[in-house]
Amino acid sequence: MELRAGGWWLLCAAAALVACVRGDPASKSRSCGEVRQIYGAKGFSLSDVPQAEISGEHLRICPQGYTCCTSEMEENLANRSRTELETALRDSSRALQTMLAAQLRSFDDHFQHLLNDSERALQDAFPGAFGELYTQNARAFRDLYAELRLYYRGASLHLEGSLAEFWARLLERLFKQLHPQLLLPDDYMDCLGKQAEALRPFGEAPRELRLRATRAFVAARSFVQGLGVASDVVRKVAQVPLGPECSRAVMKLVYCAHCLGVPGARPCPDYCRNVLKGCLANQADLDAEWRNLLDSMVLITDKFWGLSGVESVVGSVHVWLAEAVNALQDNRDALTAKVIQGCGSPKVNPQGAGPEERQRRGKAVLPERPPTGALEKLVSEAKAQLRDVQDFWISLPGTLCSEKMALSTASDDRCWNGMAKGRYLPEVMGDGLANQINNPEVEVDITKPDMTIRQQIMQLKIMTNRLRSAYNGNDVDFQDASDDGSGSGSGDGCPDDLCGRKVGKKSSSSRTPLTHALPGLSEREGQKTSAASCPQPCAFLLLLLLSLALAAARPRWR
Repeated sequence: MELRAGGWWLLCAAAALVACVRGDPASKSRSCGEVRQIYGAKGFSLSDVPQAEISGEHLRICPQGYTCCTSEMEENLANRSRTELETALRDSSRALQTMLAAQLRSFDDHFQHLLNDSERALQDAFPGAFGELYTQNARAFRDLYAELRLYYRGASLHLEGSLAEFWARLLERLFKQLHPQLLLPDDYMDCLGKQAEALRPFGEAPRELRLRATRAFVAARSFVQGLGVASDVVRKVAQVPLGPECSRAVMKLVYCAHCLGVPGARPCPDYCRNVLKGCLANQADLDAEWRNLLDSMVLITDKFWGLSGVESVVGSVHVWLAEAVNALQDNRDALTAKVIQGCGSPKVNPQGAGPEERQRRGKAVLPERPPTGALEKLVSEAKAQLRDVQDFWISLPGTLCSEKMALSTASDDRCWNGMAKGRYLPEVMGDGLANQINNPEVEVDITKPDMTIRQQIMQLKIMTNRLRSAYNGNDVDFQDASDDGSGSGSGDGCPDDLCGRKVGKKSSSSRTPLTHALPGLSEREGQKTSAASCPQPCAFLLLLLLSLALAAARPRWR
Protein backbone atom coordinates (compact mmCIF):
# COMPACT_ATOMS: atom_id res chain seq x y z
CA MET A 1 0.00 0.00 0.00
CA GLU A 2 1.41 3.38 -0.92
CA LEU A 3 0.08 6.84 -0.15
CA ARG A 4 -0.75 8.94 -3.17
CA ALA A 5 1.41 12.04 -3.54
CA GLY A 6 -0.47 15.27 -2.97
CA GLY A 7 1.77 17.11 -0.59
CA TRP A 8 1.97 20.35 -2.52
CA TRP A 9 -1.78 20.66 -2.80
CA LEU A 10 -2.12 19.91 0.89
CA LEU A 11 0.50 22.44 1.94
CA CYS A 12 -0.96 25.16 -0.27
CA ALA A 13 -4.47 24.63 1.04
CA ALA A 14 -3.24 24.64 4.63
CA ALA A 15 -1.28 27.83 4.10
CA ALA A 16 -4.30 29.50 2.53
CA LEU A 17 -6.51 28.44 5.43
CA VAL A 18 -4.08 29.77 8.04
CA ALA A 19 -3.77 33.06 6.19
CA CYS A 20 -7.55 33.33 5.98
CA VAL A 21 -8.17 32.58 9.65
CA ARG A 22 -5.36 34.78 10.93
CA GLY A 23 -6.02 37.50 8.45
CA ASP A 24 -3.64 39.35 6.24
CA PRO A 25 -2.07 42.15 8.34
CA ALA A 26 -2.11 44.47 5.39
CA SER A 27 -5.86 44.00 4.98
CA LYS A 28 -6.39 44.82 8.67
CA SER A 29 -4.24 47.92 8.83
CA ARG A 30 -7.27 50.17 8.37
CA SER A 31 -8.94 48.69 11.42
CA CYS A 32 -5.89 49.32 13.59
CA GLY A 33 -5.74 52.79 12.10
CA GLU A 34 -9.26 53.43 13.36
CA VAL A 35 -8.30 52.11 16.78
CA ARG A 36 -5.31 54.47 16.68
CA GLN A 37 -7.63 57.42 16.03
CA ILE A 38 -10.02 56.45 18.81
CA TYR A 39 -7.22 55.75 21.28
CA GLY A 40 -5.49 59.04 20.52
CA ALA A 41 -8.77 60.95 20.82
CA LYS A 42 -9.06 59.65 24.39
CA GLY A 43 -5.74 61.31 25.23
CA PHE A 44 -3.60 58.17 25.32
CA SER A 45 -0.16 57.75 23.77
CA LEU A 46 -0.26 56.46 20.20
CA SER A 47 2.99 54.59 20.82
CA ASP A 48 0.90 51.94 22.62
CA VAL A 49 -1.01 51.09 19.43
CA PRO A 50 0.47 48.37 17.19
CA GLN A 51 0.74 49.02 13.47
CA ALA A 52 -1.12 45.82 12.63
CA GLU A 53 -3.04 43.12 14.43
CA ILE A 54 -1.23 40.99 16.97
CA SER A 55 -2.11 37.75 18.69
CA GLY A 56 -4.60 38.33 21.52
CA GLU A 57 -3.52 35.80 24.18
CA HIS A 58 -2.63 38.70 26.46
CA LEU A 59 -6.20 40.08 26.53
CA ARG A 60 -7.94 39.67 29.88
CA ILE A 61 -11.30 41.28 29.13
CA CYS A 62 -11.88 41.18 25.37
CA PRO A 63 -12.15 37.89 23.44
CA GLN A 64 -8.68 36.55 22.70
CA GLY A 65 -8.70 36.69 18.91
CA TYR A 66 -6.29 38.70 16.80
CA THR A 67 -6.42 42.25 18.11
CA CYS A 68 -5.29 45.82 17.71
CA CYS A 69 -5.02 46.32 21.50
CA THR A 70 -2.10 45.65 23.81
CA SER A 71 -2.52 44.83 27.51
CA GLU A 72 -1.85 48.46 28.42
CA MET A 73 -4.41 49.67 25.90
CA GLU A 74 -7.02 47.26 27.26
CA GLU A 75 -6.43 48.45 30.81
CA ASN A 76 -6.53 52.13 29.79
CA LEU A 77 -9.73 51.67 27.82
CA ALA A 78 -11.31 49.69 30.68
CA ASN A 79 -10.61 52.55 33.08
CA ARG A 80 -11.89 55.05 30.55
CA SER A 81 -15.10 53.12 29.91
CA ARG A 82 -15.81 53.01 33.64
CA THR A 83 -15.15 56.75 33.96
CA GLU A 84 -17.41 57.52 31.01
CA LEU A 85 -20.28 55.51 32.45
CA GLU A 86 -19.87 57.10 35.89
CA THR A 87 -19.90 60.52 34.21
CA ALA A 88 -23.07 59.62 32.31
CA LEU A 89 -24.67 58.49 35.58
CA ARG A 90 -23.73 61.72 37.31
CA ASP A 91 -25.07 63.76 34.41
CA SER A 92 -28.42 61.99 34.54
CA SER A 93 -28.55 62.34 38.32
CA ARG A 94 -27.55 65.99 38.12
CA ALA A 95 -30.47 66.75 35.83
CA LEU A 96 -32.84 65.16 38.35
CA GLN A 97 -31.18 66.98 41.25
CA THR A 98 -31.51 70.28 39.40
CA MET A 99 -35.24 69.74 38.89
CA LEU A 100 -35.82 68.81 42.54
CA ALA A 101 -33.71 71.73 43.78
CA ALA A 102 -35.65 74.15 41.57
CA GLN A 103 -38.94 72.81 42.94
CA LEU A 104 -37.67 73.11 46.51
CA ARG A 105 -36.59 76.73 46.00
CA SER A 106 -39.90 77.66 44.39
CA PHE A 107 -42.04 76.19 47.16
CA ASP A 108 -39.75 77.42 49.91
CA ASP A 109 -39.78 80.95 48.51
CA HIS A 110 -43.58 80.87 48.30
CA PHE A 111 -44.11 79.59 51.85
CA GLN A 112 -41.57 82.03 53.29
CA HIS A 113 -43.20 84.83 51.33
CA LEU A 114 -46.61 84.00 52.81
CA LEU A 115 -45.25 84.08 56.35
CA ASN A 116 -43.23 87.26 55.79
CA ASP A 117 -46.28 89.02 54.33
CA SER A 118 -48.30 88.03 57.38
CA GLU A 119 -45.72 89.45 59.76
CA ARG A 120 -45.49 92.69 57.77
CA ALA A 121 -49.28 93.04 57.83
CA LEU A 122 -49.21 92.63 61.62
CA GLN A 123 -46.44 95.20 62.05
CA ASP A 124 -48.36 97.67 59.87
CA ALA A 125 -51.76 97.28 61.53
CA PHE A 126 -51.19 96.47 65.21
CA PRO A 127 -49.45 99.67 66.43
CA GLY A 128 -52.30 101.89 65.28
CA ALA A 129 -55.03 99.51 66.41
CA PHE A 130 -53.72 98.37 69.80
CA GLY A 131 -51.21 101.02 70.81
CA GLU A 132 -49.07 100.02 73.78
CA LEU A 133 -50.77 96.65 74.03
CA TYR A 134 -48.77 95.80 70.93
CA THR A 135 -45.69 98.00 71.12
CA GLN A 136 -44.78 96.81 74.62
CA ASN A 137 -45.22 93.20 73.51
CA ALA A 138 -43.85 93.40 69.95
CA ARG A 139 -41.03 91.05 70.83
CA ALA A 140 -43.46 88.28 71.80
CA PHE A 141 -45.06 88.52 68.36
CA ARG A 142 -41.66 88.56 66.65
CA ASP A 143 -40.62 85.51 68.65
CA LEU A 144 -43.76 83.68 67.54
CA TYR A 145 -43.00 84.27 63.87
CA ALA A 146 -39.39 83.27 64.44
CA GLU A 147 -40.49 79.96 65.94
CA LEU A 148 -42.92 79.37 63.10
CA ARG A 149 -40.03 79.83 60.66
CA LEU A 150 -37.79 77.49 62.64
CA TYR A 151 -40.50 74.86 62.72
CA TYR A 152 -41.12 75.17 58.98
CA ARG A 153 -37.38 74.83 58.31
CA GLY A 154 -37.27 71.54 60.18
CA ALA A 155 -36.28 72.47 63.72
CA SER A 156 -37.23 69.90 66.33
CA LEU A 157 -39.99 71.99 67.85
CA HIS A 158 -43.47 70.98 68.93
CA LEU A 159 -45.70 73.48 67.21
CA GLU A 160 -48.70 73.07 69.53
CA GLY A 161 -46.43 73.53 72.54
CA SER A 162 -44.86 76.65 71.05
CA LEU A 163 -48.28 78.17 70.39
CA ALA A 164 -49.46 77.33 73.91
CA GLU A 165 -46.41 79.02 75.43
CA PHE A 166 -46.97 82.10 73.27
CA TRP A 167 -50.58 82.49 74.41
CA ALA A 168 -49.62 81.98 78.07
CA ARG A 169 -46.88 84.66 77.92
CA LEU A 170 -49.12 87.05 76.01
CA LEU A 171 -52.02 86.62 78.46
CA GLU A 172 -49.77 87.36 81.41
CA ARG A 173 -48.34 90.52 79.86
CA LEU A 174 -51.63 91.88 78.50
CA PHE A 175 -53.55 91.16 81.71
CA LYS A 176 -51.02 93.21 83.65
CA GLN A 177 -51.21 96.03 81.11
CA LEU A 178 -55.00 96.07 81.26
CA HIS A 179 -54.94 96.23 85.09
CA PRO A 180 -52.17 98.65 86.08
CA GLN A 181 -54.05 99.51 89.30
CA LEU A 182 -53.64 95.97 90.68
CA LEU A 183 -50.70 94.21 92.27
CA LEU A 184 -50.34 90.89 90.45
CA PRO A 185 -47.56 88.77 91.99
CA ASP A 186 -46.22 85.59 90.38
CA ASP A 187 -48.43 83.21 92.35
CA TYR A 188 -51.49 85.14 91.24
CA MET A 189 -50.37 84.96 87.62
CA ASP A 190 -49.79 81.22 88.02
CA CYS A 191 -53.40 80.88 89.13
CA LEU A 192 -54.48 82.90 86.08
CA GLY A 193 -52.49 80.59 83.82
CA LYS A 194 -54.11 77.47 85.28
CA GLN A 195 -57.58 78.86 84.61
CA ALA A 196 -56.79 80.18 81.13
CA GLU A 197 -58.02 77.10 79.27
CA ALA A 198 -61.41 77.28 80.95
CA LEU A 199 -61.66 81.07 80.77
CA ARG A 200 -60.71 81.31 77.07
CA PRO A 201 -59.50 84.91 77.40
CA PHE A 202 -58.67 85.14 73.67
CA GLY A 203 -61.89 83.55 72.48
CA GLU A 204 -61.72 80.82 69.81
CA ALA A 205 -58.71 82.29 68.00
CA PRO A 206 -56.01 80.21 69.78
CA ARG A 207 -57.86 76.97 69.20
CA GLU A 208 -58.55 77.77 65.54
CA LEU A 209 -54.96 78.81 64.94
CA ARG A 210 -53.64 75.67 66.65
CA LEU A 211 -55.79 73.31 64.60
CA ARG A 212 -55.23 75.02 61.28
CA ALA A 213 -51.60 76.04 61.70
CA THR A 214 -50.53 72.58 62.83
CA ARG A 215 -51.97 70.94 59.74
CA ALA A 216 -50.80 73.67 57.36
CA PHE A 217 -47.25 73.99 58.63
CA VAL A 218 -46.82 70.22 58.93
CA ALA A 219 -47.93 69.80 55.31
CA ALA A 220 -45.75 72.64 54.02
CA ARG A 221 -42.56 71.62 55.76
CA SER A 222 -42.92 67.90 55.08
CA PHE A 223 -43.44 68.57 51.36
CA VAL A 224 -40.35 70.78 51.13
CA GLN A 225 -38.34 68.30 53.20
CA GLY A 226 -39.48 65.52 50.89
CA LEU A 227 -38.01 67.41 47.95
CA GLY A 228 -34.79 67.87 49.91
CA VAL A 229 -34.55 64.20 50.89
CA ALA A 230 -35.21 63.07 47.31
CA SER A 231 -32.46 65.35 46.01
CA ASP A 232 -30.05 64.17 48.70
CA VAL A 233 -30.74 60.53 47.89
CA VAL A 234 -30.02 61.14 44.20
CA ARG A 235 -26.78 62.94 45.09
CA LYS A 236 -25.49 60.17 47.36
CA VAL A 237 -26.45 57.35 45.00
CA ALA A 238 -24.68 59.12 42.13
CA GLN A 239 -21.46 58.91 44.16
CA VAL A 240 -21.58 55.12 44.44
CA PRO A 241 -18.68 53.80 42.32
CA LEU A 242 -19.03 51.00 39.81
CA GLY A 243 -17.73 47.60 40.81
CA PRO A 244 -14.94 45.75 39.00
CA GLU A 245 -17.29 43.27 37.32
CA CYS A 246 -19.32 46.15 35.93
CA SER A 247 -16.16 47.85 34.70
CA ARG A 248 -15.15 44.71 32.80
CA ALA A 249 -18.59 44.38 31.24
CA VAL A 250 -18.71 48.03 30.17
CA MET A 251 -15.25 47.76 28.61
CA LYS A 252 -16.42 44.76 26.63
CA LEU A 253 -19.57 46.61 25.60
CA VAL A 254 -17.89 49.82 24.47
CA TYR A 255 -14.33 49.17 23.32
CA CYS A 256 -13.70 45.48 22.68
CA ALA A 257 -15.21 45.76 19.19
CA HIS A 258 -12.49 48.30 18.39
CA CYS A 259 -9.79 46.03 19.75
CA LEU A 260 -11.02 43.12 17.60
CA GLY A 261 -10.96 45.15 14.42
CA VAL A 262 -14.69 45.77 14.04
CA PRO A 263 -14.95 49.39 15.23
CA GLY A 264 -17.99 50.04 13.09
CA ALA A 265 -20.11 47.52 14.99
CA ARG A 266 -22.21 49.28 17.60
CA PRO A 267 -23.57 47.44 20.67
CA CYS A 268 -26.76 45.42 20.31
CA PRO A 269 -29.56 47.16 22.27
CA ASP A 270 -30.44 44.14 24.44
CA TYR A 271 -26.76 43.50 25.09
CA CYS A 272 -26.35 47.05 26.38
CA ARG A 273 -29.45 46.75 28.57
CA ASN A 274 -28.20 43.57 30.19
CA VAL A 275 -24.83 45.15 30.95
CA LEU A 276 -26.35 48.23 32.55
CA LYS A 277 -29.09 46.32 34.36
CA GLY A 278 -26.29 44.33 35.98
CA CYS A 279 -24.20 47.42 36.72
CA LEU A 280 -27.17 49.36 38.15
CA ALA A 281 -28.91 46.48 39.90
CA ASN A 282 -28.65 48.10 43.34
CA GLN A 283 -29.88 51.45 42.03
CA ALA A 284 -32.97 49.76 40.58
CA ASP A 285 -33.87 48.54 44.07
CA LEU A 286 -34.62 52.17 44.98
CA ASP A 287 -37.64 52.05 42.68
CA ALA A 288 -40.37 50.91 45.12
CA GLU A 289 -39.56 53.37 47.92
CA TRP A 290 -38.83 56.15 45.43
CA ARG A 291 -42.32 55.74 43.98
CA ASN A 292 -43.84 55.65 47.47
CA LEU A 293 -42.12 58.92 48.35
CA LEU A 294 -43.21 60.74 45.20
CA ASP A 295 -46.78 59.43 45.53
CA SER A 296 -46.91 60.68 49.13
CA MET A 297 -45.61 64.08 48.08
CA VAL A 298 -48.23 64.40 45.38
CA LEU A 299 -50.91 63.31 47.85
CA ILE A 300 -50.00 65.83 50.54
CA THR A 301 -50.47 68.74 48.15
CA ASP A 302 -54.19 68.17 48.73
CA LYS A 303 -53.58 69.75 52.14
CA PHE A 304 -52.51 73.01 50.55
CA TRP A 305 -56.11 74.05 49.88
CA GLY A 306 -59.21 74.84 51.93
CA LEU A 307 -59.70 76.62 55.26
CA SER A 308 -56.89 74.66 56.87
CA GLY A 309 -54.66 74.72 53.79
CA VAL A 310 -51.23 76.25 53.57
CA GLU A 311 -52.36 79.08 51.31
CA SER A 312 -55.10 80.20 53.74
CA VAL A 313 -53.30 79.64 57.04
CA VAL A 314 -49.64 80.55 56.66
CA GLY A 315 -50.43 83.91 55.11
CA SER A 316 -53.16 84.72 57.66
CA VAL A 317 -51.51 84.11 61.03
CA HIS A 318 -51.82 87.82 61.84
CA VAL A 319 -55.60 87.64 61.35
CA TRP A 320 -56.02 85.15 64.23
CA LEU A 321 -53.65 87.18 66.39
CA ALA A 322 -55.75 90.28 65.80
CA GLU A 323 -58.96 88.39 66.62
CA ALA A 324 -57.37 87.13 69.82
CA VAL A 325 -56.39 90.61 71.07
CA ASN A 326 -59.79 91.98 70.08
CA ALA A 327 -61.52 89.22 72.06
CA LEU A 328 -59.39 89.90 75.14
CA GLN A 329 -60.30 93.59 75.12
CA ASP A 330 -63.99 92.93 74.46
CA ASN A 331 -64.21 90.42 77.32
CA ARG A 332 -61.99 92.32 79.72
CA ASP A 333 -64.53 93.02 82.46
CA ALA A 334 -66.11 89.55 82.42
CA LEU A 335 -62.64 87.97 82.38
CA THR A 336 -61.48 90.05 85.35
CA ALA A 337 -64.53 89.04 87.38
CA LYS A 338 -63.96 85.33 86.69
CA VAL A 339 -60.27 85.60 87.55
CA ILE A 340 -61.06 87.31 90.89
CA GLN A 341 -63.67 84.64 91.55
CA GLY A 342 -61.17 81.88 90.97
CA CYS A 343 -57.96 83.40 92.30
CA GLY A 344 -59.16 85.93 94.84
CA SER A 345 -59.06 89.71 94.93
CA PRO A 346 -55.60 91.08 94.27
CA LYS A 347 -54.25 94.03 96.22
CA VAL A 348 -54.47 97.51 94.83
CA ASN A 349 -51.28 99.03 93.49
CA PRO A 350 -50.92 102.50 95.00
CA GLN A 351 -48.41 103.43 92.31
CA GLY A 352 -50.59 102.22 89.45
CA ALA A 353 -52.92 104.23 87.26
CA GLY A 354 -56.56 104.39 88.17
CA PRO A 355 -59.44 102.83 86.27
CA GLU A 356 -60.10 106.11 84.53
CA GLU A 357 -56.69 105.87 82.85
CA ARG A 358 -57.41 102.68 80.97
CA GLN A 359 -55.35 101.76 77.98
CA ARG A 360 -56.64 102.82 74.60
CA ARG A 361 -58.98 100.11 73.32
CA GLY A 362 -58.72 99.93 69.57
CA LYS A 363 -59.74 97.06 67.31
CA ALA A 364 -58.01 95.62 64.29
CA VAL A 365 -60.15 94.24 61.49
CA LEU A 366 -57.86 92.38 59.11
CA PRO A 367 -59.44 90.55 56.18
CA GLU A 368 -57.86 87.29 55.04
CA ARG A 369 -55.85 87.65 51.86
CA PRO A 370 -57.37 85.80 48.90
CA PRO A 371 -55.16 83.21 47.16
CA THR A 372 -53.13 84.61 44.27
CA GLY A 373 -53.05 81.38 42.27
CA ALA A 374 -49.25 81.17 42.49
CA LEU A 375 -49.30 78.08 44.69
CA GLU A 376 -51.79 76.33 42.43
CA LYS A 377 -49.45 76.82 39.49
CA LEU A 378 -46.46 75.54 41.49
CA VAL A 379 -48.34 72.43 42.57
CA SER A 380 -49.51 71.67 39.05
CA GLU A 381 -45.95 71.88 37.70
CA ALA A 382 -44.54 69.82 40.58
CA LYS A 383 -47.08 67.03 40.14
CA ALA A 384 -46.28 66.73 36.45
CA GLN A 385 -42.52 66.67 37.02
CA LEU A 386 -42.66 64.22 39.92
CA ARG A 387 -44.77 61.82 37.89
CA ASP A 388 -42.28 62.08 35.02
CA VAL A 389 -39.40 60.86 37.22
CA GLN A 390 -41.25 58.10 39.06
CA ASP A 391 -39.53 55.38 37.03
CA PHE A 392 -36.12 57.11 37.01
CA TRP A 393 -34.18 54.28 38.63
CA ILE A 394 -35.53 51.38 36.61
CA SER A 395 -35.48 53.33 33.34
CA LEU A 396 -31.87 54.42 33.86
CA PRO A 397 -30.27 51.48 31.98
CA GLY A 398 -32.48 51.99 28.94
CA THR A 399 -32.00 55.76 29.05
CA LEU A 400 -28.21 55.51 29.20
CA CYS A 401 -28.12 52.90 26.47
CA SER A 402 -30.23 54.97 24.11
CA GLU A 403 -28.65 58.34 24.88
CA LYS A 404 -25.01 57.59 25.73
CA MET A 405 -23.99 54.27 24.17
CA ALA A 406 -24.55 54.88 20.44
CA LEU A 407 -26.56 51.69 19.99
CA SER A 408 -26.76 49.89 16.70
CA THR A 409 -29.59 50.73 14.36
CA ALA A 410 -28.64 47.93 11.97
CA SER A 411 -30.30 44.56 11.71
CA ASP A 412 -29.90 42.15 14.61
CA ASP A 413 -27.12 40.17 12.98
CA ARG A 414 -24.86 43.18 12.38
CA CYS A 415 -24.49 44.63 15.89
CA TRP A 416 -21.76 43.98 18.46
CA ASN A 417 -22.84 41.21 20.86
CA GLY A 418 -19.73 41.18 23.03
CA MET A 419 -17.96 38.46 21.05
CA ALA A 420 -18.39 39.39 17.41
CA LYS A 421 -20.67 41.18 14.99
CA GLY A 422 -23.83 39.11 15.12
CA ARG A 423 -27.18 38.46 16.72
CA TYR A 424 -27.58 38.83 20.50
CA LEU A 425 -29.53 35.86 21.81
CA PRO A 426 -29.92 36.13 25.63
CA GLU A 427 -33.13 37.53 27.07
CA VAL A 428 -33.09 40.88 28.83
CA MET A 429 -32.92 40.57 32.61
CA GLY A 430 -35.49 42.04 34.98
CA ASP A 431 -34.90 45.05 37.22
CA GLY A 432 -33.20 44.97 40.59
CA LEU A 433 -30.51 42.95 42.34
CA ALA A 434 -32.44 39.69 42.73
CA ASN A 435 -33.12 39.46 38.99
CA GLN A 436 -29.42 39.52 38.07
CA ILE A 437 -28.62 36.03 39.31
CA ASN A 438 -28.43 34.77 35.71
CA ASN A 439 -27.21 37.93 34.03
CA PRO A 440 -24.96 36.70 31.19
CA GLU A 441 -22.92 39.92 31.02
CA VAL A 442 -22.19 41.02 34.60
CA GLU A 443 -21.38 38.70 37.46
CA VAL A 444 -23.52 40.09 40.29
CA ASP A 445 -23.41 38.81 43.86
CA ILE A 446 -27.05 39.18 44.86
CA THR A 447 -26.20 38.34 48.49
CA LYS A 448 -24.15 41.51 48.93
CA PRO A 449 -26.29 44.62 48.35
CA ASP A 450 -24.59 48.00 48.32
CA MET A 451 -24.87 49.45 51.82
CA THR A 452 -24.88 53.10 50.73
CA ILE A 453 -27.92 52.47 48.55
CA ARG A 454 -29.60 50.43 51.31
CA GLN A 455 -29.18 53.42 53.62
CA GLN A 456 -30.81 55.67 51.06
CA ILE A 457 -33.71 53.25 50.69
CA MET A 458 -34.21 53.58 54.45
CA GLN A 459 -34.16 57.39 54.16
CA LEU A 460 -36.89 57.22 51.54
CA LYS A 461 -38.99 55.02 53.86
CA ILE A 462 -38.53 57.40 56.80
CA MET A 463 -39.52 60.44 54.74
CA THR A 464 -42.53 58.64 53.28
CA ASN A 465 -43.74 57.82 56.79
CA ARG A 466 -43.37 61.48 57.78
CA LEU A 467 -45.39 62.56 54.76
CA ARG A 468 -48.14 60.07 55.55
CA SER A 469 -48.26 61.26 59.14
CA ALA A 470 -48.35 64.87 57.94
CA TYR A 471 -51.24 64.02 55.63
CA ASN A 472 -53.20 62.93 58.71
CA GLY A 473 -52.29 66.21 60.44
CA ASN A 474 -49.83 64.70 62.90
CA ASP A 475 -46.96 66.83 64.13
CA VAL A 476 -43.90 64.67 63.45
CA ASP A 477 -40.59 66.00 64.69
CA PHE A 478 -38.13 66.06 61.81
CA GLN A 479 -34.83 64.51 62.64
CA ASP A 480 -32.20 63.98 59.98
CA ALA A 481 -31.29 60.33 60.40
CA SER A 482 -29.20 60.25 57.26
CA ASP A 483 -25.86 58.58 57.56
CA ASP A 484 -23.15 60.19 55.51
CA GLY A 485 -21.05 57.05 55.78
CA SER A 486 -20.56 55.53 52.42
CA GLY A 487 -21.08 51.96 53.61
CA SER A 488 -19.38 49.18 51.82
CA GLY A 489 -19.90 50.71 48.41
CA SER A 490 -19.88 48.68 45.26
CA GLY A 491 -16.20 48.85 44.46
CA ASP A 492 -13.85 51.65 43.60
CA GLY A 493 -11.19 52.54 41.12
CA CYS A 494 -9.72 49.78 38.99
CA PRO A 495 -8.57 47.09 41.44
CA ASP A 496 -6.20 44.29 40.63
CA ASP A 497 -8.94 41.94 39.52
CA LEU A 498 -10.47 44.46 37.07
CA CYS A 499 -8.56 42.95 34.19
CA GLY A 500 -8.52 39.41 35.55
CA ARG A 501 -11.13 37.67 37.67
CA LYS A 502 -10.33 35.84 40.83
CA VAL A 503 -9.74 32.12 40.73
CA GLY A 504 -12.97 30.19 40.59
CA LYS A 505 -14.93 32.82 38.68
CA LYS A 506 -15.97 32.34 35.12
CA SER A 507 -13.75 33.84 32.47
CA SER A 508 -14.60 37.09 30.73
CA SER A 509 -15.64 35.33 27.56
CA SER A 510 -17.66 32.53 29.19
CA ARG A 511 -21.31 32.30 28.26
CA THR A 512 -24.28 30.13 28.95
CA PRO A 513 -24.97 27.84 25.99
CA LEU A 514 -25.83 29.57 22.73
CA THR A 515 -25.92 33.09 24.08
CA HIS A 516 -23.57 34.74 21.65
CA ALA A 517 -22.85 31.88 19.30
CA LEU A 518 -24.12 31.83 15.78
CA PRO A 519 -27.22 29.62 15.34
CA GLY A 520 -26.53 25.89 15.08
CA LEU A 521 -23.17 25.90 16.89
CA SER A 522 -22.18 24.52 20.24
CA GLU A 523 -20.93 26.88 22.92
CA ARG A 524 -17.24 26.16 22.28
CA GLU A 525 -17.65 26.27 18.53
CA GLY A 526 -19.62 29.45 18.81
CA GLN A 527 -16.94 31.18 20.88
CA LYS A 528 -14.15 30.14 18.52
CA THR A 529 -16.11 31.16 15.48
CA SER A 530 -17.14 34.46 17.09
CA ALA A 531 -13.56 35.29 17.97
CA ALA A 532 -12.18 34.48 14.55
CA SER A 533 -15.29 35.48 12.60
CA CYS A 534 -14.29 32.99 9.88
CA PRO A 535 -15.88 34.00 6.56
CA GLN A 536 -17.29 31.68 3.90
CA PRO A 537 -14.00 31.39 1.88
CA CYS A 538 -12.33 29.96 5.00
CA ALA A 539 -15.03 27.29 5.23
CA PHE A 540 -14.47 26.45 1.56
CA LEU A 541 -10.72 26.08 2.07
CA LEU A 542 -11.31 23.96 5.17
CA LEU A 543 -13.47 21.55 3.18
CA LEU A 544 -10.85 21.51 0.39
CA LEU A 545 -8.10 20.74 2.89
CA LEU A 546 -10.05 17.87 4.43
CA SER A 547 -10.85 16.44 0.96
CA LEU A 548 -7.19 16.52 -0.04
CA ALA A 549 -6.12 14.94 3.22
CA LEU A 550 -8.58 12.10 2.76
CA ALA A 551 -7.49 11.65 -0.84
CA ALA A 552 -3.83 11.54 0.19
CA ALA A 553 -4.56 8.97 2.85
CA ARG A 554 -6.57 6.70 0.53
CA PRO A 555 -4.65 3.39 -0.14
CA ARG A 556 -3.49 2.66 -3.69
CA TRP A 557 -3.40 -1.02 -4.71
CA ARG A 558 -1.06 -2.11 -7.34
